Amino acid sequence: MHDLVPRLPAPQPREEHPYEHLDRIARALLARNTAGLSPFSIFQAWNDWALHMSRAPGRQIELAERAVKNTIRVISHISGIGEDADAAPPFQPKPYASRFAHSGWAKMPFLFWQQSFLATQDWWDHATDELRGLSAADSERVRFMVRQALDVVSPSNMPLTNPEIIEQTIECRGRNIAEGVQHLLNDMTHTLTQTRTEPPEGFRIGEDLACTPGEVVFRNEIFELIQYAPTTGTVHAEPVLIVPAWIMKYYILDLSPKNSMIRYLVEQGFTVFAISWCNPTRKQADLSLEDYRKDGVMAALDAVGKIVPDRKIHAMGYCLGGTIMAIAAATMARDGDDRLATVTFLAAQTDFSEAGELLLFLDESQVAFLEDMMWAQGYLDRPQMSRTFASIRAEDLIYARAVKRYFLGRDDLPSDLTVWNNDTTRMPARMHSEYLRGLFLENRLTAGRFAVEGRVIALKDIDVPLFVVGTETDHIAPWRSVYKIRLFTDCDLTFVLTNSGHNGGILSEPGHPRRHFRIGHRPAGARYVDPDTWLAAHDPREGSWWTDWVRWLADASSARTEPPAMGSAGAGLPPIMPAPGQYVYQA
Repeated sequence: MHDLVPRLPAPQPREEHPYEHLDRIARALLARNTAGLSPFSIFQAWNDWALHMSRAPGRQIELAERAVKNTIRVISHISGIGEDADAAPPFQPKPYASRFAHSGWAKMPFLFWQQSFLATQDWWDHATDELRGLSAADSERVRFMVRQALDVVSPSNMPLTNPEIIEQTIECRGRNIAEGVQHLLNDMTHTLTQTRTEPPEGFRIGEDLACTPGEVVFRNEIFELIQYAPTTGTVHAEPVLIVPAWIMKYYILDLSPKNSMIRYLVEQGFTVFAISWCNPTRKQADLSLEDYRKDGVMAALDAVGKIVPDRKIHAMGYCLGGTIMAIAAATMARDGDDRLATVTFLAAQTDFSEAGELLLFLDESQVAFLEDMMWAQGYLDRPQMSRTFASIRAEDLIYARAVKRYFLGRDDLPSDLTVWNNDTTRMPARMHSEYLRGLFLENRLTAGRFAVEGRVIALKDIDVPLFVVGTETDHIAPWRSVYKIRLFTDCDLTFVLTNSGHNGGILSEPGHPRRHFRIGHRPAGARYVDPDTWLAAHDPREGSWWTDWVRWLADASSARTEPPAMGSAGAGLPPIMPAPGQYVYQA
């Protein structure tokens, strides 16, 4: 039947004129000085906002009134503070903000500076609100840029207007400033030289982190496949294959022994395999998204099938690994490949129309800008990705950290998650360009326009049970975007919404304090329920969603059996070296 489906003609690349290389070089040089942001996209957003605001006299009057009212509210509170010391300030920090937590902000003159800043923030929130005729994307872009600018000038960032810095300087007699200068010099040296700091004692890879015992049983230029040693006398017959994102090192799922998802699965009697992606260099600039599917996910499935023959496989994809796993699963369903027992998606998007703040500057100009930068260097580099993610949560990840290190003189407290977070990877130019254009910009996967080997795939062809996890405060894969897979599939599906963010919500081991989750089941063929209705219908449960997931995996597995051998010499897959392998150390 599938042979009757017409194949799409392969797109023919346009031949570039030699002078276009000069244009690309110019844009690449500019991109290096703008952290990869296109100034044309920024100018377009401000221009769109300003033109529509200039044609909205009613909104201008409203904003003028709000500016006056905000000023009066601040002055009234400050001038009357002696009469009613217990009166609540008129402006409160946003729920997620922590920069004004110190008790000194309740006293003058710091209270005045704080309230003036929050009043200004309130005004700009309304100035960048929806405006008839203004593009929603441009409105959000302007709001984002204003937030970035306000974060820079916040009184909490200035040593003379932050009571905590002043108090610490007096107590330490200036020693905190001296230590802060040393931290600044160290950070500047690492930034300019692009050298990595060695993990502190107690956080060594292969010793303290990524230390679940196992063997590398397969390796190609894209990934190593790790098989983990069993710890139970019998195991579930069907193995588990973990596909992490290639934007991160795989050991986010094998951090410390106490919060390692891989170790937990092994202890529950599962045979676990995990992909450890390479850290690509300029020589691998032409690796494509299809290479990651075919020579990555599919090659791993082939290897697992040889080591554990005649058994279906539980596949799990995290973040971008979930997206490529969805593409692979839909392709397998289209082609009649029934090797999958179940598929689990952790904080993974398949529809990118509501992909959060990462979409704010993703237009044709921005993608072309990034493509030219990657064309010049062969990959998207670690600092360029890190700055993008940090800017989304600039208050916490940039300015609060800077105040703590450079003015309070406090060093970062090491943790397994921060060590992993600093161990970033690169992304090949071609693959990242295809990912940005085909998935983020054009949303082809759920629009019915994503082709694999010349033929379009559809998520609705997936007919194995799905377990999908979203996290409440995810700023990378917003949970409502993750939830949308329910729109594009008809199979049996269990959805979990857990608290915390993109990484913290996934690392939710049993016994972790302050963890809760919601869980709901959709039988195959059931009608669609929108995310807000689903949220209202499912009450939170205390504890870890891991236990429910393991129970779900066990219910979808057959009888327990003897653990398989490590690798398979007879199939040409003998153990190569102990876990965590070689690729995890690539800098």
